[in-house]
Amino acid sequence: MTAPRFADQLNEQIGHELAAHHQYLACAVHYDDLTMPQMARFFFRQALEERDHAMMMVQYLLDTGCPVRIPGTQEPVNGFDSLIAPVELALAQEKQVTEQIYALLRTAREESDFASEQFMAWFVKEQVEEVATMNDLRAVVARNHDDVDDIEEWVARETAAEGTDATAPPAAGAGA
Repeated sequence: MTAPRFADQLNEQIGHELAAHHQYLACAVHYDDLTMPQMARFFFRQALEERDHAMMMVQYLLDTGCPVRIPGTQEPVNGFDSLIAPVELALAQEKQVTEQIYALLRTAREESDFASEQFMAWFVKEQVEEVATMNDLRAVVARNHDDVDDIEEWVARETAAEGTDATAPPAAGAGA
Protein backbone atom coordinates (compact mmCIF):
# COMPACT_ATOMS: atom_id res chain seq x y z
CA MET A 1 0.00 0.00 0.00
CA THR A 2 1.26 3.45 -0.90
CA ALA A 3 2.06 5.57 2.13
CA PRO A 4 -0.38 8.50 2.36
CA ARG A 5 2.48 10.95 3.02
CA PHE A 6 4.24 9.76 -0.15
CA ALA A 7 1.01 10.02 -2.20
CA ASP A 8 0.44 13.59 -0.98
CA GLN A 9 4.01 14.55 -1.87
CA LEU A 10 3.76 12.85 -5.28
CA ASN A 11 0.58 14.84 -6.02
CA GLU A 12 2.57 18.01 -5.26
CA GLN A 13 5.35 16.81 -7.55
CA ILE A 14 2.86 16.46 -10.39
CA GLY A 15 2.42 20.22 -10.11
CA HIS A 16 6.18 20.78 -10.14
CA GLU A 17 6.54 18.65 -13.28
CA LEU A 18 3.71 20.52 -15.01
CA ALA A 19 5.30 23.84 -14.00
CA ALA A 20 8.56 22.63 -15.58
CA HIS A 21 6.56 21.72 -18.69
CA HIS A 22 5.21 25.28 -18.90
CA GLN A 23 8.64 26.80 -18.27
CA TYR A 24 10.22 24.75 -21.03
CA LEU A 25 7.45 25.81 -23.40
CA ALA A 26 8.32 29.43 -22.62
CA CYS A 27 12.02 28.70 -23.27
CA ALA A 28 11.16 27.00 -26.57
CA VAL A 29 9.07 29.96 -27.69
CA HIS A 30 11.91 32.32 -26.78
CA TYR A 31 14.38 30.41 -28.95
CA ASP A 32 11.86 30.00 -31.73
CA ASP A 33 11.40 33.78 -31.72
CA LEU A 34 15.19 34.14 -32.06
CA THR A 35 15.09 31.86 -35.13
CA MET A 36 17.03 29.13 -33.32
CA PRO A 37 15.06 26.06 -34.42
CA GLN A 38 17.36 23.49 -32.81
CA MET A 39 17.20 25.15 -29.40
CA ALA A 40 13.45 25.60 -29.80
CA ARG A 41 13.04 21.92 -30.73
CA PHE A 42 15.21 20.88 -27.76
CA PHE A 43 13.06 22.82 -25.30
CA PHE A 44 9.79 21.69 -26.90
CA ARG A 45 11.00 18.10 -26.40
CA GLN A 46 12.02 18.90 -22.83
CA ALA A 47 8.53 20.29 -22.22
CA LEU A 48 6.95 17.07 -23.46
CA GLU A 49 9.31 15.05 -21.29
CA GLU A 50 8.29 16.99 -18.18
CA ARG A 51 4.63 16.46 -19.04
CA ASP A 52 5.33 12.76 -19.44
CA HIS A 53 6.97 12.71 -16.01
CA ALA A 54 3.81 14.19 -14.51
CA MET A 55 1.70 11.62 -16.33
CA MET A 56 3.92 8.78 -15.07
CA MET A 57 3.23 10.00 -11.55
CA VAL A 58 -0.49 10.22 -12.28
CA GLN A 59 -0.45 6.65 -13.58
CA TYR A 60 1.41 5.41 -10.50
CA LEU A 61 -1.16 6.98 -8.20
CA LEU A 62 -3.98 5.51 -10.29
CA ASP A 63 -2.32 2.07 -10.28
CA THR A 64 -1.94 2.14 -6.51
CA GLY A 65 -5.50 3.33 -5.84
CA CYS A 66 -4.46 6.73 -4.50
CA PRO A 67 -6.40 9.91 -5.12
CA VAL A 68 -4.93 12.11 -7.86
CA ARG A 69 -4.97 15.90 -7.65
CA ILE A 70 -3.81 17.95 -10.61
CA PRO A 71 -2.50 21.16 -9.05
CA GLY A 72 -2.34 24.51 -10.76
CA THR A 73 0.96 26.13 -11.65
CA GLN A 74 2.39 29.63 -11.59
CA GLU A 75 2.99 31.50 -14.80
CA PRO A 76 6.44 30.71 -16.19
CA VAL A 77 9.14 33.25 -16.90
CA ASN A 78 8.41 34.45 -20.43
CA GLY A 79 10.99 37.15 -21.07
CA PHE A 80 14.73 36.57 -21.16
CA ASP A 81 17.44 39.21 -21.41
CA SER A 82 20.18 37.02 -22.85
CA LEU A 83 20.80 33.94 -24.93
CA ILE A 84 21.96 31.96 -21.91
CA ALA A 85 19.25 33.03 -19.43
CA PRO A 86 16.73 30.28 -20.39
CA VAL A 87 19.42 27.61 -20.08
CA GLU A 88 20.52 28.91 -16.69
CA LEU A 89 16.90 28.90 -15.56
CA ALA A 90 16.47 25.35 -16.87
CA LEU A 91 19.61 24.18 -15.04
CA ALA A 92 18.42 25.72 -11.77
CA GLN A 93 15.01 24.15 -12.32
CA GLU A 94 16.53 20.69 -12.92
CA LYS A 95 18.60 20.99 -9.75
CA GLN A 96 15.47 21.94 -7.81
CA VAL A 97 13.51 19.02 -9.29
CA THR A 98 16.38 16.71 -8.33
CA GLU A 99 16.03 17.81 -4.70
CA GLN A 100 12.26 17.24 -4.91
CA ILE A 101 12.82 13.73 -6.30
CA TYR A 102 15.30 12.98 -3.50
CA ALA A 103 12.73 14.17 -0.95
CA LEU A 104 10.15 11.79 -2.45
CA LEU A 105 12.61 8.91 -2.28
CA ARG A 106 13.46 9.81 1.33
CA THR A 107 9.76 9.79 2.22
CA ALA A 108 9.24 6.40 0.58
CA ARG A 109 12.18 4.99 2.59
CA GLU A 110 11.01 6.53 5.85
CA GLU A 111 7.56 5.05 5.32
CA SER A 112 8.95 1.63 4.26
CA ASP A 113 6.99 2.06 1.04
CA PHE A 114 9.13 -0.24 -1.09
CA ALA A 115 7.02 -0.03 -4.25
CA SER A 116 7.19 3.77 -4.21
CA GLU A 117 10.93 3.65 -3.56
CA GLN A 118 11.34 1.41 -6.60
CA PHE A 119 9.14 3.74 -8.66
CA MET A 120 11.31 6.73 -7.73
CA ALA A 121 14.57 4.99 -8.71
CA TRP A 122 13.93 5.72 -12.39
CA PHE A 123 13.42 9.42 -11.65
CA VAL A 124 16.73 9.58 -9.75
CA LYS A 125 18.53 8.20 -12.83
CA GLU A 126 16.60 10.61 -15.06
CA GLN A 127 17.58 13.63 -12.98
CA VAL A 128 21.27 12.77 -13.22
CA GLU A 129 20.88 12.84 -17.02
CA GLU A 130 18.81 16.03 -17.00
CA VAL A 131 21.27 18.01 -14.87
CA ALA A 132 24.21 16.77 -16.94
CA THR A 133 22.48 17.74 -20.19
CA MET A 134 21.67 21.24 -18.94
CA ASN A 135 25.22 21.67 -17.57
CA ASP A 136 26.62 20.75 -20.98
CA LEU A 137 24.18 23.01 -22.81
CA ARG A 138 25.01 25.89 -20.48
CA ALA A 139 28.74 25.44 -21.19
CA VAL A 140 28.13 25.39 -24.96
CA VAL A 141 25.92 28.49 -24.93
CA ALA A 142 28.34 30.37 -22.64
CA ARG A 143 31.30 29.49 -24.85
CA ASN A 144 29.51 30.24 -28.14
CA HIS A 145 27.12 33.05 -27.19
CA ASP A 146 28.43 35.07 -30.14
CA ASP A 147 27.99 32.20 -32.60
CA VAL A 148 24.40 31.00 -32.72
CA ASP A 149 25.20 28.61 -35.58
CA ASP A 150 27.70 26.72 -33.40
CA ILE A 151 25.11 26.39 -30.65
CA GLU A 152 22.52 25.15 -33.13
CA GLU A 153 24.96 22.64 -34.64
CA TRP A 154 25.91 21.27 -31.22
CA VAL A 155 22.27 20.85 -30.18
CA ALA A 156 21.40 19.13 -33.46
CA ARG A 157 24.37 16.78 -33.19
CA GLU A 158 24.09 15.96 -29.48
CA THR A 159 20.33 15.44 -29.36
CA ALA A 160 19.87 13.59 -32.66
CA ALA A 161 20.08 10.09 -31.16
CA GLU A 162 17.64 10.64 -28.30
CA GLY A 163 14.94 8.02 -28.14
CA THR A 164 12.49 6.58 -25.69
CA ASP A 165 13.60 4.81 -22.53
CA ALA A 166 12.12 1.33 -22.33
CA THR A 167 12.70 1.30 -18.57
CA ALA A 168 10.52 4.38 -17.98
CA PRO A 169 7.34 3.95 -15.94
CA PRO A 170 4.10 4.00 -17.92
CA ALA A 171 2.46 7.38 -18.41
CA ALA A 172 -1.27 7.95 -17.96
CA GLY A 173 -2.97 8.33 -21.32
CA ALA A 174 0.03 7.02 -23.27
CA GLY A 175 -1.99 4.19 -24.77
CA ALA A 176 -4.94 6.39 -25.63
